Amino acid sequence: MGFVKGQEARSLVEFSVPLTRQQAEAIYAQGREAVIFVLMQLAARLAGAPPEKPPSPSTPSGMVPVYEKPTVRRRRKKPGAKPGHPGARRQAPPQITRREEHPPLRSCPGCGSPLGEPAERRLRLIEDIPDTEPEVTEHSIPRHWCAACRKFVEPAVADAMLGATFGHRLVTLSAWLHYGLGVTISQVTSVLGRHLHFRLSEGGLSDAWRRLAGVLVAWYDQIGQEVKGSGVLHADETGWRVNGQTEWLWCFTTRNATFYMINRSRGSPALSKFFTETFDGVLVSDFWSAYNSVVCAARQACLPHLFRELDKVSETDQSHLWRAFSRKLKRLLRDAVRLSGRDGLTQEQYASRRGRIHKRLDGLMMAPWRNANAERLLGRLERYRDALFTFLDHPEVPSDNNHAEREIRPAVIMRKNSLCNRSEQGANVQAIMMSVYRTLKLRGLDPLDTIVRALREYVSSGTLPPLPVASCSDG
Repeated sequence: MGFVKGQEARSLVEFSVPLTRQQAEAIYAQGREAVIFVLMQLAARLAGAPPEKPPSPSTPSGMVPVYEKPTVRRRRKKPGAKPGHPGARRQAPPQITRREEHPPLRSCPGCGSPLGEPAERRLRLIEDIPDTEPEVTEHSIPRHWCAACRKFVEPAVADAMLGATFGHRLVTLSAWLHYGLGVTISQVTSVLGRHLHFRLSEGGLSDAWRRLAGVLVAWYDQIGQEVKGSGVLHADETGWRVNGQTEWLWCFTTRNATFYMINRSRGSPALSKFFTETFDGVLVSDFWSAYNSVVCAARQACLPHLFRELDKVSETDQSHLWRAFSRKLKRLLRDAVRLSGRDGLTQEQYASRRGRIHKRLDGLMMAPWRNANAERLLGRLERYRDALFTFLDHPEVPSDNNHAEREIRPAVIMRKNSLCNRSEQGANVQAIMMSVYRTLKLRGLDPLDTIVRALREYVSSGTLPPLPVASCSDG
């Protein structure tokens, strides 16, 4: 009889892992045999599956597999402007290049009834890209024999590099698509070939970019000097592949300049290559220990990294001690961020509350928190005590490193699209071109016009002009 019930249970029980409460109640309602059958099935599955070990809370998000990450919560509010907000639409173009007048209808397109003269005319503006053909210019260049130099001389042609068959605008546009927007080389050649009817090979395009980077390296060095001379410098790094080997792309950025560097090291050797002398400003970064080797005037650690780690630990550690430690540290950090607004506070009031923040931090660190996660974070707070609240003493310093993370994100997108570089030379070109195009974007400058004008001057005079500071509209 028990065997029959077991067979019936096998035919009736359907479950998945993990079990929901409704499934568990349904299995229990089928009786003792059904419960035994499900428990044996679960035991067999667990015996054949490797034990799952959750990632450490300190593990970077990029090192956690996608299938192990929790589902993102839904948005709390609906995206877009609030109800009643004035609408926004595209502005009319400044000029009309072509006008087309349509003949009146003779009959209604809906019912076919005859129509008289039109009662009115409606104007409609349509913007589009015309079908284009490549412009091929034949230059007639006079050549002169110089008796002193014993060779032929001729005037410079400012429209292209010496010996090049591609003009400045083509090279600059294609490089901007690849290094500025992250479009792959095959996609660039496809756009140029299909829309602009300009046939060229990927090898020829790469060679043109290499020559362009050789000229713009002067701007690259200028950007590096500018960011090292800034008052506030944000830094971040991410993995990069060069010829199949793991290297690192470093990002050093300010409000109006971004410098990228690709290096084999993720530690102090790469930082010592960039910081050749003492940095006199405030360095904003995450808690990566390599930044401790930088000799600088002050440090600011990214507080959102602490908030994220507190939330990550809270998902697995539900102990009373951890919850108390987490609440106290979060409240302290939030009060510090709120204090940085200085809303309606006198200088004396601000100084008093500023001192109270450090007293609360010292009290938190001196308390006996007998919890492994709390002790681990206490060690970090001890190491970075002087870098947690630098933003309270320097109004121009933020409490986060969001600027560096936003500036390194375009490189991450390029890494997914183009799979990085095949050679060290390609990595060097990548760093130069990304730095130039990203800096031009931060300064509100048109990348095509700015670089083309500079190249024309370089070909004519042999000297690249300095990198412009900012657009006229930005002051």
